[in-house]
Amino acid sequence: MANRLPYTIRPAPGGAELRRAVGGLVTAVEPVLLAEGGVWIGWGGRTAAPGELPVNLAVPREAPRYRIHEVLLTAAEYRGYYHGFANSCLWPLSHLFVGRAVVRAEHWEAYRAVNRRFARAALENAAPGRLVWVHDYHLTLVPAFVREARPDVPIAFFWHIPFPPPEAFLVLPWARDILAGLLGSDAIGFHTADYARNFLRTVRALPGAEVDEEQGAVLYQGRVIRVQVLPIGVDWDAFDGTARRPAVRRRAEAIRAALGTPHILLGVDRLDYTKGIPERLAAFGAFLDAHPEYRGKVTFIQVGVPSRSEVPEYQEVRRRVEEAVGRLNGLHGDGWQVPVRYVVRPFSREELVAHYLAADAALVTPLRDGLNLVAKEYVASRVDGAGVLVLSPFAGAAAQLPEAVLANPYEVNDLAAGIFRALAMDPAEKGRRMEALRRRVREHDLRWWWDQVRSLLRVGEPGTATLHAAG
Repeated sequence: MANRLPYTIRPAPGGAELRRAVGGLVTAVEPVLLAEGGVWIGWGGRTAAPGELPVNLAVPREAPRYRIHEVLLTAAEYRGYYHGFANSCLWPLSHLFVGRAVVRAEHWEAYRAVNRRFARAALENAAPGRLVWVHDYHLTLVPAFVREARPDVPIAFFWHIPFPPPEAFLVLPWARDILAGLLGSDAIGFHTADYARNFLRTVRALPGAEVDEEQGAVLYQGRVIRVQVLPIGVDWDAFDGTARRPAVRRRAEAIRAALGTPHILLGVDRLDYTKGIPERLAAFGAFLDAHPEYRGKVTFIQVGVPSRSEVPEYQEVRRRVEEAVGRLNGLHGDGWQVPVRYVVRPFSREELVAHYLAADAALVTPLRDGLNLVAKEYVASRVDGAGVLVLSPFAGAAAQLPEAVLANPYEVNDLAAGIFRALAMDPAEKGRRMEALRRRVREHDLRWWWDQVRSLLRVGEPGTATLHAAG
């Protein structure tokens, strides 16, 4: 269960048209459904018209492996639940942008109503003993709603964004309702030890909850809920295999030839204020100012995938990025050669991997990020053993990737120095760092992550589930 389905649904003559959706959760989780089967419950990207029926069918249509079950929402429900509570309140609060959080009772009521709708969909599909796997901050109330109706069903929840400290989370008037909703689960996963620790400390504020921080457990309403640190991995075989294809290698060479500079930097992000793109562009400008010898010799490709475009804060991010790109190209361009190439569209996996291979360094420098799979995708794609990862310490992935060049995106000169260090690094050091990064990303890939999640809940006879600690 997740807010979005892996397909966007559009009306079409004689039925519905399905288009592949893009997004980190789809990329990360769908391979599990393709391998294991099951049902994916989520919103299909359309608002409900009177009399419209939800889509419930097997996918992919050419070779079905699992089913999708659409949750239909009205335009008002979508605005209140998604744009309102989830993304104008929980999202900024969790990323420690507390001043951006919009707290409105009507948004909360829409959020509760939609979570009940998702819970009903789960109950329609949950056979005895079948695991209900709920994802992310959009659906925090679902576990308790399902538990209330079906105490026999094992429930796992994964929180994909940062979990803030108690001082931030408890600002929310309905914080205890959300904590109680999450504790309807049997197991709750987070990407980092800090997020899990913040959650456990916050749960202490919930009446009746007993917390064992050392064991990562909560006793609540007579049940033990396991809290685990399980950083998600990437589909290693998919990215490593794609990078080894001759056509993709040729495309990477063509990208380098077309740009015509000895050095290439790459950023790939959603256009979100948490990603630090304006700060990254400012640091790139500071780097060119401090190292004029690189002018005309380095190109920075920034891929900015539009996100939540109807929200004013995200429109502002796009405006700031476009202004920064224009300013840099005006100041540092030379004739037809400009230092920044800005792309506002998603790439196919093949095109993305070709860019990963073409780039001397990937700049993954969010102001705050739950994990950031781009960092791991870049590493998984560098089958040549080259390339440097410049990483923000405020990305959850930094805890797993110590061989990256860490740089503070809030301090323009520190990030500029990180860019210089990446480009000037000795090839032997690049190779040592990348070899270590690739080994770690390969060992903790998507398959490893799913095995750990599944090991938390061993389903026995119908109507029973036994908790186990992760391996």
